[in-house]
Amino acid sequence: MAPRTVPVDEWQPVCRIIELEVDRGVTALVHGQAIAIFRTGDDTVYALGNHDPFARAAVGGIAKGIVGRRGDVPFVASPAHKHGFDLRTGRCLDDSHVSVPAYAVKVVEGVVMIGHRCA
Repeated sequence: MAPRTVPVDEWQPVCRIIELEVDRGVTALVHGQAIAIFRTGDDTVYALGNHDPFARAAVGGIAKGIVGRRGDVPFVASPAHKHGFDLRTGRCLDDSHVSVPAYAVKVVEGVVMIGHRCA
């Protein structure tokens, strides 16, 4: 699924890509929402809502999860219950009825820009 186009003024700069550790998540407040941002080994950057839908309490959110791959699917495992979430779409790989929001991302001149929710 292709992300929807976000008008230029709706992109929020967050950080430089070189500031993101590979396969580690960080949290940023973007458009009033806590967003988990991930950089993978191929320098692709993903952004998901930082809420773990399976956790009963705040445990640091999705950003604290373990990043990996299932076949060709990049994912993050939730820190509390280890459910995998597709970094591209936010869909849970272990329960098709659950997902977290995915956000449009682009890198412009080394700066990570987050757009609005796309899935």
